[in-house]
Amino acid sequence: MVMESTMENPATKNDVSVRVRSKAPVFVLGCPRSGTTVLYHMLLSAGNFAVYRAESNVFSVLQPRFGDLRLERNRRELLQYWLKSKLFQVSGLDASAIRDKILRDSHGAGDFLRIVMEETARVQGVERWADSTPDHLLYMREIKREIPDALFVHIIRDGRDVALSYAKQGWAYPFPWDRNQQLAVAGLYWEWIVRKGRKFGRELGRDYCEVQYEDLVENSLSEFVGQELHYDHIQRVGVGSVSQPNSSFSSGRDFRPVGRWAEQMTGPQLAKFEALVGSFLAERGYRLATSAKLGSTETRLRASYLPWFDLRHWLKSRTPLGRLSSIERMEISGAPAQ
Repeated sequence: MVMESTMENPATKNDVSVRVRSKAPVFVLGCPRSGTTVLYHMLLSAGNFAVYRAESNVFSVLQPRFGDLRLERNRRELLQYWLKSKLFQVSGLDASAIRDKILRDSHGAGDFLRIVMEETARVQGVERWADSTPDHLLYMREIKREIPDALFVHIIRDGRDVALSYAKQGWAYPFPWDRNQQLAVAGLYWEWIVRKGRKFGRELGRDYCEVQYEDLVENSLSEFVGQELHYDHIQRVGVGSVSQPNSSFSSGRDFRPVGRWAEQMTGPQLAKFEALVGSFLAERGYRLATSAKLGSTETRLRASYLPWFDLRHWLKSRTPLGRLSSIERMEISGAPAQ
């Protein structure tokens, strides 16, 4: 498989464009459990990126929960919690200074993220930053509108491995009458969010690219991000999961996944899963292990969950129900700052 991108050949760009690209923020996106963390750590290990060991969740959690961040009262409420959260603690910034700057200079979610990350980069003495919030895949339009120079890397992984990991984390939430369908729901969510990401990405032209998780090392991102990503250097200074691979990676130089689905899915599970999302797996270049066809159960599941994912995202991002979003991901310690 090859990295896909709608970008032009970098050799045809003028020097100014290349220099601008080499300073642009990079958003590493994908369905959760697809390898966003290791790709993000590869960027950090390459150097010149601010080290920020957290997912910002600005567009996916903070703005839905605290409301339109163009409004000062919403920024003030957000800061009460954010300054007591891991999201602030990992920045290494001075609380009073960053609070004043956000209240003075921020005029939306994009400004909030940009200010925090640019200040973090300034303190660390580097020139650029990256964000690795997987769910920002669903907010690429908003991010691009508010951070015009943003680059987006969409990492896609075999949905069978993603679903196993996703369901194991307890992140698949079937309806009560489908309580034994966690793996199926995880697979459908993988297809839904990857399709959404690819659709939004096509609107971004040369500022969006896709990379297969399985080909992460072979397909260099150097040209796309405008910075040399030397494998030897990455291994030598490896940050986080680059130097200490998690269980999703085999040992050794390639970071290759072990294809756990082949060992952990039973024959019936695999047949049902491939009947459900096999068409999309094949479309993305993954070889199927069965010839299972869509049956009545799979048809019902697709008809139920794919529209539900659309509705749930719309309710969260476009209605006041977003105010009910959990802020657990902020990892708040102590009472909110006043």
